[in-house]
Amino acid sequence: MRKNKLTNKRVEDMVGEIARTYKDDSGINFIDASNLPVRDKILEILDLFGELLFPGYTGKRTVTKSNINFIVGDILCQVYTELCEQIERAYRYQCRMDKCDGCDCRTMAEGVTQHLLIRLPRIRKLLKGDVRAAFDGDPAAKSYEEIVISYPCITAIATYRIAHELYLKEVPLIPRIMTEYAHAETGIDIHPGARIGKNFFIDHGTGVVIGETTVIGDNVKIYQGATLGALSFPKDERGKIIKGGKRHPTIEDNVTIYAEATILGDVVIGKNTVIGGNVWIRESVPAGVTVAMPRADLVYTKRRKKLKIKK
Repeated sequence: MRKNKLTNKRVEDMVGEIARTYKDDSGINFIDASNLPVRDKILEILDLFGELLFPGYTGKRTVTKSNINFIVGDILCQVYTELCEQIERAYRYQCRMDKCDGCDCRTMAEGVTQHLLIRLPRIRKLLKGDVRAAFDGDPAAKSYEEIVISYPCITAIATYRIAHELYLKEVPLIPRIMTEYAHAETGIDIHPGARIGKNFFIDHGTGVVIGETTVIGDNVKIYQGATLGALSFPKDERGKIIKGGKRHPTIEDNVTIYAEATILGDVVIGKNTVIGGNVWIRESVPAGVTVAMPRADLVYTKRRKKLKIKK
């Protein structure tokens, strides 16, 4: 018998070794429980929200003035049913973690789902402002349609605005599933806990990070690679990170943050301020100023022509 042959005994031994790693484990496996939200189902629900927020753009349904009410009603019913189930699973997961047995997870899920659906007109109004901000802020933009169908910032912001409503209702897991999916798709990392105002535009977007307790006012524009992050976290007497509390920046109205700027900690960037590229900020900035790196000394060197050697 060849040594490398995969025998039944060898498979049985491997199964046993792997299964033993699951015992007394928590977090990275979820066995004997059926109440964990299903990631793929949540992403399908996100697609349905996309059809409600931007009807006709997905091409999955032919939308006309005469059938729009029927289409919206059909999608709403589907979202309600499927999102209720996923939120109920999320609440049951939390109850399991907290060893709680007195919650009516189904009723809570129905209430949160209805709340989110009722908020959709307001979310659409915010997204209209975000699209308009992108059009006004990007000279390369030719139309609103181009922005909605192709700009990664709209995908990231729309997903955030849905997830944020669920975050405010303390729905476990699902808001992060949504925004981390958008992060993977667009390169833009917006925590669902951040508070973002009207007319928000992220130009290019790749590498932008917006932390959980960030507050962003109205008419703010951010370029690629900018980070609104936290400083190193304090630890308790056991050496564990103390979670919670305001630890990310507050960006007031009409601020522009250029590429690769890093703003850390619970600081305030005042209104009408311009933050230049590549700066590192750890303290508050007053309103109406421009923050920039010192001008670099550029060195120009003439290229020498190569001598042609005659053979």
